[in-house]
Amino acid sequence: MSDGTVHIVGAGLAGLSAAVTLVGSGRKVVIHELARHAGGRCRSYFEPALGLTIDNGNHLLLSGNSSAISYLNTIGGRHLLDDPQHAEFAFCDLKSGERWTLRPNDGPLPWWVFAKNRRVPGTRAADYIRLASLLQSKANDTITQRVDVRSPVFTRLMQPVLLAALNCDASEGSAQLAAAVVRETLARGGQACRPLFAAHGLGPALIDSALSFLGKRGAEVRFDHPLRSIELGERNIRALQFEDGTVELKESDRLILAVPAWVARTLVRDLTVPTEYRSICNAHFAIAPPADLPKIMSVINATTEWLFAFENRLSVTVSSADRFNEAEREPLARQIWAEVAKIANLPADLPPWQIVKERRATFAATPEQNALRPKPRTRWENLILAGDWTDTGLPATIEGAIRSGEGAAKLAMSARF
Repeated sequence: MSDGTVHIVGAGLAGLSAAVTLVGSGRKVVIHELARHAGGRCRSYFEPALGLTIDNGNHLLLSGNSSAISYLNTIGGRHLLDDPQHAEFAFCDLKSGERWTLRPNDGPLPWWVFAKNRRVPGTRAADYIRLASLLQSKANDTITQRVDVRSPVFTRLMQPVLLAALNCDASEGSAQLAAAVVRETLARGGQACRPLFAAHGLGPALIDSALSFLGKRGAEVRFDHPLRSIELGERNIRALQFEDGTVELKESDRLILAVPAWVARTLVRDLTVPTEYRSICNAHFAIAPPADLPKIMSVINATTEWLFAFENRLSVTVSSADRFNEAEREPLARQIWAEVAKIANLPADLPPWQIVKERRATFAATPEQNALRPKPRTRWENLILAGDWTDTGLPATIEGAIRSGEGAAKLAMSARF
């Protein structure tokens, strides 16, 4: 089977991860991308309104994201992420003005919950122990059915963390997906929770490095190459119809469809995919942060949820942001900046800004929508699915996207799948 071509539709993280895994397997790899750039929701670009290069969205990578770390090591992008020696997370309660730093110990035995200066103020060790019930969640459980969402350890730690990870409120969020996040990070100790900060943007580390890696190994990337339709046979995909012509698939060829769920459903109507989505809103401000401001800060009791301090800008992420989809941009920017200025002790005057709204940023991580996520295998023998919306066992995260691409590539390399 090594003489066949693997066609990958979509040059987001899932598609790039699949291609990185495939090169060197003996197969020809061709990536077809609708846009004129790679990266999907995880890219960096120059924003004229700011005069700066920004990320399309702010994404938090942790040292416990094993597939993402392996991918970065392979493509040579790991050195572009700041990697602190220990896990530390700064928090700010905008309502009370209180600030604290969460400092899990390195090892898996969580003795830090017994140290008052390491845990969330107003919490006790028993509060953290009760969170273990989350790890016993069933498929239909929501987060609120498994944990006490009124407890300080939830409102001041788990709520902002899980909201960012699931992009979904705890009242509707899947407890199983929340448990998967906790199991792979916090439950493994501080060494799995170190925040990896992309000081120069996610694009150079995750996207540009991958394109360079693939180019040196003979993979072909065709930008501005939209797939219009797929010719479906009884058992196989027969052909791909692009705007500029048709690609017939040979018996040894494979197709990895690494596009958003709603696009996949349009191309292959028999697929079952998630049907509900949640938005993310990002605000970027062209102003240098104070030297003492943490690079990453969680903010509670505010519109601002996560504040990222780059060398020449401050960026804010608001998850599950459907309520702002129709909001006027400048009033929203002023509202967020008023909070940021207070947190960072900066002038109240609004600096140059940009609001980026991603209306369908992720599938809704509810139990019902999680049950609609398809396996990578399909009933067509040469069609494989990839994307953070497939059944990865994780919410729609960088780690999930990369893991899905890697898994799809391994299926494509097998003689039978």
